[in-house]
Amino acid sequence: MQEAGHSCKDFLTLIGTPDLPGLEATPRAGRLSLPELNRKLERFITETRPPAPRVPCLRSAALLWHDYLDESHTISQEIRTADGSFLHAIMHRREPDYNNAKYWFRRVGTHPSFARIAARAAGPLATDAGKNLVTRLAPQGNWDPFAFVDVCEEAADRSSADPTVRALMLVQQVEFNCLLEHLFDV
Repeated sequence: MQEAGHSCKDFLTLIGTPDLPGLEATPRAGRLSLPELNRKLERFITETRPPAPRVPCLRSAALLWHDYLDESHTISQEIRTADGSFLHAIMHRREPDYNNAKYWFRRVGTHPSFARIAARAAGPLATDAGKNLVTRLAPQGNWDPFAFVDVCEEAADRSSADPTVRALMLVQQVEFNCLLEHLFDV
């Protein structure tokens, strides 16, 4: 098995897209086709041999990143861990089904990646559009996934070109990357 950090970096490269996922479930032109994504995932899993319990999380995450929400949902709803609930919650937030996202975040509890998210979310929010959101999303340095769901819901009617929406998309990327780092650390 490869070093954890190296595998995470490789995984992020594998699933990388030219543009960020939206806050909602709008498929992007830059996403991989489902067969191509599955081929890449199979090759990655074969080459890096992640622990078996992590494989469904990695599949669900890759599908989620590439806007295959139904396929991601099918997998994440069967993962009976905080990590699976976290992926499930993100999927419902993007769907958008905000109340269901909050339900799944309650199932997550206090996730080990929340501290990383809180620390790193300040970067994308260090703009005029995002500075007021830092205290709302990470009060006293603690990530609040419920507040993030609320802020995403409030921004739902805005264009992806809106500076606040763009900042939230970057925070969503931070959230996703921190969850993946956690998956590769354990």
